[in-house]
Amino acid sequence: MRCPITYEKIPSGGYSFAGLRSLSPQLDALQEISLSLSELHQEYLKRAGKMSIQGVQPKLSLKLNLKERRFEIVDMKGKFILKPPNELYPELPQNEDLSMKMAKICGIETPWHGLIYSRDNVLNYVIRRFDRVGHNNKLALEDFAQLSQATRNTKYNSSMEKIIGIIDEFCTFPILEKIKLFRRILFNFLIGNEDMHLKNFSLITRKRKIELSPAYDLLNTTIAMQNSIEEIALPIGGKKNKIDRHDLVDYLGKERMGIPEKRLQEEVEKMHSCFIKWENIIEISFLSDIMKEKYFDLLQTRKNRIYG
Repeated sequence: MRCPITYEKIPSGGYSFAGLRSLSPQLDALQEISLSLSELHQEYLKRAGKMSIQGVQPKLSLKLNLKERRFEIVDMKGKFILKPPNELYPELPQNEDLSMKMAKICGIETPWHGLIYSRDNVLNYVIRRFDRVGHNNKLALEDFAQLSQATRNTKYNSSMEKIIGIIDEFCTFPILEKIKLFRRILFNFLIGNEDMHLKNFSLITRKRKIELSPAYDLLNTTIAMQNSIEEIALPIGGKKNKIDRHDLVDYLGKERMGIPEKRLQEEVEKMHSCFIKWENIIEISFLSDIMKEKYFDLLQTRKNRIYG
């Protein structure tokens, strides 16, 4: 038995002490979400027009009721987002939670996230909203579609080069953000995330500094979608397939981002050093054995493309 929040071993079902305290220092137990999977989907359909969160994948807004030790579904002002399993794509909650944990291992900023049981013992992905602070304060947050006057329908009509331009135009310290951006682009290629479109990158204003927001919507879409056609959502040098080290490091990182060569190599080697930890966490994740094997295989294939 493992805690679905931290993946650490526990003597019985439920959550570890560390997992509960990562949610709140006041939490000593957590009840299951009171609805079943089918009921969660019904709630989504009823509330879809009311909630302030959007996206293709069904989502529900949650708040943590500390007194009752449970998550509650709300229409507005929720501090968490819940994504239930999707019948079209297998094991998405387990996939996204694992991929976000892998991102954190390699130094990508991520919000609190974990897997939470619903009434029928189904695991749902839950992530804390990073644009909410205190009781009612909201941080300024704009995704790259908004910043480039794109719409939900045109979120794929861009390129990585144009994303760099957004960083240069809006960020307080562009070179620092471009290093963070390079790390995310390399990571997403390595884990097979083919869906990093304009709405999956955002800028946030914190302490009077405009910077990349914490990462979100990171998952291995290659194994989830099965019949993938492209390797990346936004082209690099006009390419969406057969991406290699030259495209990512020499062209994008060095030539287009202007990251100093020594700093660039440090990023590439740091990512390489994460593979052993990634393999270990995949092994103990909540993916099925078949999906673990697919994740391992994809990771090895992409590793060979970049590191030989």
